[in-house]
Amino acid sequence: MWPGAGGRERGGGCCRPGSAGSLFHVCRGRRTSGPDPRRPSSVRPRGSPPRPLLSSPPMAIRARSWRPPPPPLLLLLLWVTGQAAPVAGLGLGSDSELEIERRFVPEECPRSVRSGDFVRYHYVGTFPDGQKFDSSYDRDSTFNVFVGKGQLIAGMDQALVGMCVNERRFVKIPPKLAYGSDGVSGVIPPDSVLHFDVLLMDIWNSEDQVQIHTYFKPPSCPRTIQVSDFVRYHYNGTFLDGTLFDSSHNRMKTYDTYVGIGWLIPGMDKGLLGMCVGEKRIITIPPFLAYGEDGDGKDIPGQASLVFDVALLDLHNPKDGISIENKVVPENCERRSQSGDFLRYHYNGTLLDGTFFDSSYSRNRTFDTYIGQGYVIPGIDEGLLGVCIGEKRRIVVPPHLGYGEEGRGNIPGSAVLVFDIHVIDFHNPSDSISITSHYKPPDCSVLSKKGDYLKYHYNASLLDGTLLDSTWNLGKTYNIVLGSGQVVLGMDMGLREMCVGEKRTVIIPPHLGYGEAGVDGEVPGSAVLVFDIELLELIAGLPEGYMFVWNGEVSANLFEEIDKDGDGEVLLEEFSEYIHAQVASGKGKLAPGFDAEMIVKNMFTNQDRNGDGKVTAEEFKLKDQETKHDEL
Repeated sequence: MWPGAGGRERGGGCCRPGSAGSLFHVCRGRRTSGPDPRRPSSVRPRGSPPRPLLSSPPMAIRARSWRPPPPPLLLLLLWVTGQAAPVAGLGLGSDSELEIERRFVPEECPRSVRSGDFVRYHYVGTFPDGQKFDSSYDRDSTFNVFVGKGQLIAGMDQALVGMCVNERRFVKIPPKLAYGSDGVSGVIPPDSVLHFDVLLMDIWNSEDQVQIHTYFKPPSCPRTIQVSDFVRYHYNGTFLDGTLFDSSHNRMKTYDTYVGIGWLIPGMDKGLLGMCVGEKRIITIPPFLAYGEDGDGKDIPGQASLVFDVALLDLHNPKDGISIENKVVPENCERRSQSGDFLRYHYNGTLLDGTFFDSSYSRNRTFDTYIGQGYVIPGIDEGLLGVCIGEKRRIVVPPHLGYGEEGRGNIPGSAVLVFDIHVIDFHNPSDSISITSHYKPPDCSVLSKKGDYLKYHYNASLLDGTLLDSTWNLGKTYNIVLGSGQVVLGMDMGLREMCVGEKRTVIIPPHLGYGEAGVDGEVPGSAVLVFDIELLELIAGLPEGYMFVWNGEVSANLFEEIDKDGDGEVLLEEFSEYIHAQVASGKGKLAPGFDAEMIVKNMFTNQDRNGDGKVTAEEFKLKDQETKHDEL
């Protein structure tokens, strides 16, 4: 309803002299309705003397041909003191005096009618016997007029003074303050006493300005509405008498608009300036700063004062960038995020008024994304640059850097977004592992290498300190053969060149850890891992490519020694018994960390070239006699 210029006030308007309204006056104010076909004709015969024409309100303006009425009498009752004389019936009191009975007075009366004010009111006009001669209700339109400017009969001009909006008065007007001895031909007999039942709907004055009453203001008000800002607000729109004509609440949608650039009626443009998000205020607007003489053609009548109960939900300017408020910054911040990094973070998302719209916490899962590459809205892309692991910050994103005019899901269009961010970890796809050694024993000459069998303790955690696993808690070491693929690649790299007794921290990026998938229920996807490691035992492995080696000279008659029954064929049982005997006597060594029986079986299978389950002398070869197998 707001985008539309307000009407301009023209002193109440003016009909063409002699035009017909509804009853009792030649229009000096704005004609509010056409001739009532149910009333006697108001058109005088050509050449006849002027007489009062039928016009809108019955307390009408005097026709120009009338002789001046008697000088206005001071009201004997009311309007200065505000006290009504008791009028028990239509016949009470002298017929020569103006009598006023206040039949209903509202509890609150912030303003009462004064001479020069413009009023809108309903009335019913009757004679003392109860016969009705006119009513604004019959025309379904208030009577609109200035008070104290001679646009009304003198008695009504006086009777309206001091009235409050929603006040109801019963007024008895003597002939000398009405239509006198002439009356109005066919409508008002001469010397008629007139009774009016009046209900005041509206008051304003041409000197009025927008009135603002703030009834709630939030404790924190970092910013207020300025010209050219874009706002989102809810409102209830009523007339001065409290009648509702519009409400954004009923539509369940805010009113969204620019302020101060002519998109609103002038009074609202002015009334919104200086508001804070969360503030609630009542804005009262006179009609010449609203919809003027003509109203809006639908719900708002002409010359209506408007009252808006406004709650401001959102505010931004198209020139705004994001704003960042650091809540928690870790003391130790070795690295800050850069464009191209991959971040894992938690967030709560709200609108400026605190309305919640989303949270990663409610899903119990971080939001994981690259930054600076357009994977997220521009405001977050920018707001996540330069963060530390463990940092908490608030990022306020204007809609042109968020979801724009259309919004998304439960985010309304043109909404400013507030994200409370907690950075869990970040890495770059080009990252390798990071190793920090905390302790090395004095003798650290034997270093781990590929093939060595290691026994070590570890604590595994995320970058934010969340513990994932601990061998200390389990009470047993973790044992692997280095370089055999028994651990993630980053751990394999982190355990190399380590001596027994050494303690180190290894940080492993996800592409060298558990990747995007993570480990269901244990390691989140795309998580950077931190291992605190202590190496307890190192058993040297065999040279690369060997699963068994001799510790001394190899017998020249090796096949014959294995073929104990001398039949020229070696079965698996013979082969296994011989190898284990060599290991037991110290003459041979199996690769540590693997199942001995599996090694022996693999060695036998490699020697059994034709796969017939037995090895002949022709098939049997040592490692140095071939390059394609790992046996012997």
